[in-house]
Amino acid sequence: MSKPKIAVYKLASCSGCQLQLVNLEPELLDLVGEVEIAYFPMASRKTVPGPYDICFIEGSITREEEVEVVKKAREDCRVLVAMGACGTAGGPQGLKNWARVEDFKERVYQRPDWIRTGEKSLSPGEKVKIDLYLPGCPVSRDQLKEVIVAALLGRKPYLGDWPVCVQCKMNNNVCLLVASKTPCLGPVTRTGCGALCPTWGRGCYGCFGPCEDANVASMGRILRDLGLSPEEIVRRFRHVTSGAEAFREGAKLYEGQQD
Repeated sequence: MSKPKIAVYKLASCSGCQLQLVNLEPELLDLVGEVEIAYFPMASRKTVPGPYDICFIEGSITREEEVEVVKKAREDCRVLVAMGACGTAGGPQGLKNWARVEDFKERVYQRPDWIRTGEKSLSPGEKVKIDLYLPGCPVSRDQLKEVIVAALLGRKPYLGDWPVCVQCKMNNNVCLLVASKTPCLGPVTRTGCGALCPTWGRGCYGCFGPCEDANVASMGRILRDLGLSPEEIVRRFRHVTSGAEAFREGAKLYEGQQD
């Protein structure tokens, strides 16, 4: 039997999630023996035509031609996986969905007239059917491997959907919200990072997006009690996963409010 073909497509992104796939290192050598990396421009010039068994798509849609890339990926692939904060929730570039694009261009670029981009940042799932969402900024290497192995074995991947707080307990971390009154989105953020930021004394930024049944209203009240202004709370919910439904709702609760 032929090996399952894997393809990796890129939209607007930093390529960090693709790099995580390359960073599987020794595991990648074992996987390469079981699958065929058919299309992955970042890692290989070799291109094998589709159809493909598994397709990972990184990035968000910020230009009209990227819509065609997403549609082509959907047509070519049996299982389409949107990966990373950009692929699942619009990414950091999703901040322009709540601002004037021209303002960003003028502040960031020396020649804003050279920049060609759309008014919105959309996740691929807003244009085509996505079979699996793999969040993170960047995605977890372990979760990437789990998706590939699960596909090879014909089972559903086990990714977990509990809050980062659970991982903090497993790591024996002291709760930053309780012990030091540090603003932290751990109670409403999905696991996957290993509680990286809280483990080093920093509040969770919400990079993996909202966990199941995220109580953003309660989270907002806690942040308010810690002294954050409504504007600061909106910024917390609109960090790198601003397009996630629960975090959109959390931001709406405080948008336009005054101290």
